Amino acid sequence: MRLLAFAASLRNESLNHQLVALACEIARREGADVDLARFSEFEMPLYDGDLDRASGLPAGALELKRRVEAAQALLIAAPEYNYSIAGPLKNAIDWVSRARPMPWRGRSVYLLSASPSPMGGIRGLWQTRIPLEGCGALVFPDMFALAHAGEAFDADGRLRDVGLAGRLEREIAGFVRLAETLAPICSVAATRETKARQEKIVPALEDESHIQPPAR
Repeated sequence: MRLLAFAASLRNESLNHQLVALACEIARREGADVDLARFSEFEMPLYDGDLDRASGLPAGALELKRRVEAAQALLIAAPEYNYSIAGPLKNAIDWVSRARPMPWRGRSVYLLSASPSPMGGIRGLWQTRIPLEGCGALVFPDMFALAHAGEAFDADGRLRDVGLAGRLEREIAGFVRLAETLAPICSVAATRETKARQEKIVPALEDESHIQPPAR
């Protein structure tokens, strides 16, 4: 399964990029093929209906569209701006949503955030869900908000807090597994390899009878 990952921040020393890069390592260990991008690769103007009508998507939006369409799922680290979604990310979602068929539809998304604040950016993540889900993305129920992020990483880029590190491992593993299961059903980008893995996943889910009620 192919994952597109990026932090919706243009800062070179972005804490959100550091967090999503760590999440990518976990996803790769879970078998995902990860495309880790810098948000600067998707530079685009503010959405303008006249510009859209005259010339369609600008180059940065076309590049993001291409990368989204090449993936079955996304890891997005979204900074919180003034208690809400970051403007550059909302703008990118809006531009790409103008393409047809809708690129966001049917793709699984896991949301993360890193913030120096004690809230970890969680308020922004709740706002970020809205346009993505409105565009048909399948946003994973759990979200990871890293508080006091300026002190959260060690010299190797790992999380100092063992409990938080374990939680991120579990959630990314669960997300990859769920995205693999949903991709052949929901995503037009499903590949032959993904479908082959799906054939193995379904029996495995059926074997987990200890977490399911007995058949009647």
